[in-house]
Order: sequence, then structure tokens, then C-alpha cells
Amino acid sequence: MASPDLSPANSGPHSNTVLRTESLSVFYGDSQALSDITIAIPQNQITALIGPSGCGKSTLLRCFNRMNDLIAGLRIEGQIWFHEHDLMDSAVDVVAVRRRIGMVFQKPNPFPKSIYNNIAWGAKINGFLGDMDELVERCLRRAALWDEVKDKLDKSGEQLSGGQQQRLCIARTLAVEPEVILMDEPCSALDPISTAAVEDLMEDLKADYTIVIVTHNMQQARRVSDMTACLMLDANVSQGRRVGVVAEFSPTDKLFTNPTDPRTEAYITGRIG
Repeated sequence: MASPDLSPANSGPHSNTVLRTESLSVFYGDSQALSDITIAIPQNQITALIGPSGCGKSTLLRCFNRMNDLIAGLRIEGQIWFHEHDLMDSAVDVVAVRRRIGMVFQKPNPFPKSIYNNIAWGAKINGFLGDMDELVERCLRRAALWDEVKDKLDKSGEQLSGGQQQRLCIARTLAVEPEVILMDEPCSALDPISTAAVEDLMEDLKADYTIVIVTHNMQQARRVSDMTACLMLDANVSQGRRVGVVAEFSPTDKLFTNPTDPRTEAYITGRIG
């Protein structure tokens, strides 16, 4: 069976929405991690996922490019849409999904290769036939790293500083031409100067990409995001344990200045967390 075309729809009720979930629940074996998540990620904006530890932020993020498929015993109920395409359709090419929806992890993880080949490797295996030198330079420029590394492209990416490594990983993601970039705590291991550089980069990139970021840093969410979803732990009476739910999803300014859910207000004011 041919894999469905994942191209964006030009019209329709969700034409400005890139990713959305409908009644999404996630289970690890018998343990439920997320319950009834319905959320819509707008195009060319930065959406932040915040909430206390263990509420399922990273689990939700990894659902968007089916990284959770790699976890044994994981089960998903509900729907995940990329534009108007059902990502849980058995005919979907998961490799194509992960190419269109790239991921940057919490800890910088450059390949044990040269700076140049960190960028070129993914492009090569995805069949890029253009000018590789131009692609490498363009991606490093987009990641605000070119001026710092242009004279040492043959050096190992592992020799860069932590902040430079994270921007290299972002450049590597850009090289396969994604539409969406998922970021899981991308600044948690970085110093304040490097964090500011990555935040500035995100603001620049959203003109061309849709970004979803998980962060424990509420000030970071407030600085960089356009929309914020606050996830909380809610009692699951049937299981006798707590599961992640979306307490509130709204424009960032509104969520932080006038939250509608008392759980959101308690979290952002530090009364719970």
C-alpha cells in the first residue's frame, strides 16, 4: 500500500493548523500517561508545553512525530493529525513523518563526525542531489552558527561548546527540510548566554517553521512562545493514579496574565509544581 501524501491542505477548517490531536490518550502498558488531549498547533508560531514533572509533556511532544513508537508496550487511543493526514494510519511512512517533523533533544547530540558532515549526512541519506556546500552553509547560517565554525568545518562537532552543539543539532534538523521542529527542553543543559542565542534563533526560525517546545522554564515559555498549553496531573478514578491532561491552552500572554483554570494559576504562581 502506498504511503499517503503528507503535503499540506490548501483549504479546509484546519488549514492554518499544522498538528492537532483529538481525544488523545497514551498508555505505557497498564499505566496511562495522557488522557483526552485535544490541542491544535498553529502554523508558523511557537507553541510551548509547560507543566509539572511527570505530566506527560515529552510524551505528547513525541506523539507528534511518532517517536513513541519505539517504546515497547506503548498504546495510543484517539487521533493525531498532520494537516489533514491521520498520522496513526497504518499506511503512513514513519520515516517520512520524522523527516517532515524534526526533533531537537534536551541534550545536544552531535554525530561523531565533522561539523560539515553533521549537516550533510542526513541530507545525503534523504537523497539530496543539490549543492552540498551551499546547503551546509545555508543551514549553519540559519542556525546562527556559520560565523563561529566556517573556518573549522572539518573539525568534530563534539568539540564545540554546549550551546554551539545545540545550534549544530538545529542546523542538522534544518538540512532535511522539515516543516515542524519539536524541541524537548533544548536549553536545559545550556548557560544563560547560549540559552539566549537559542531563543533568538527560535524567534527567527518561526517565519519558516512551526515550533513546539517543551520547557520547565516558565519565563522562557513567556519570552518565546505565541501559544502555551499547560498540562497538569489529574486524578484517574478508575486507575487510582494521576494522568496528564491539558488544563488550559491559550495565547501565551493571556495564559500568564489571566488564566481561566485555577490549576494553571496555581502552577504559574508556584503554588503547585
